[in-house]
Amino acid sequence: MLMPKRTKHRKTFKGKRRGVARRGSTIAFGDYGLQALDCGWLTSRQLEATRIAITRRMKRQGQVWIRVFPDKPITLKAAETRMGKGKGAPEYWVAVVKPGRILFEINGVELADAKKALTLGAAKLPFKTRVISRMGD
Repeated sequence: MLMPKRTKHRKTFKGKRRGVARRGSTIAFGDYGLQALDCGWLTSRQLEATRIAITRRMKRQGQVWIRVFPDKPITLKAAETRMGKGKGAPEYWVAVVKPGRILFEINGVELADAKKALTLGAAKLPFKTRVISRMGD
């Protein structure tokens, strides 16, 4: 699973999930991309499952770029714990995703294969996405 090597703070605030992506909203590396249409948290497990689905469908041809990184720790308290006694321990890592953000980019495959691979990967994600291309079709 993806996670940072080290962070400045061990536990972070939850934050707000509103607004649109100001950065990372255009295709920079590949020819086709998977763009988020909703906001949400993308866990490192979901990210890895999506990457595996895309690369398997492409039969390991071409290249895949992951444009998001899970750098936000999510904490959970143990089950059946009473209120108080501080914040829970970090359990997993998420990437904050806003509408318009490019999640994955691929290159080196045909348009039909790219759409199929990215659609298959999109099924692993917890929000709506769309397949876009550099050409705009």
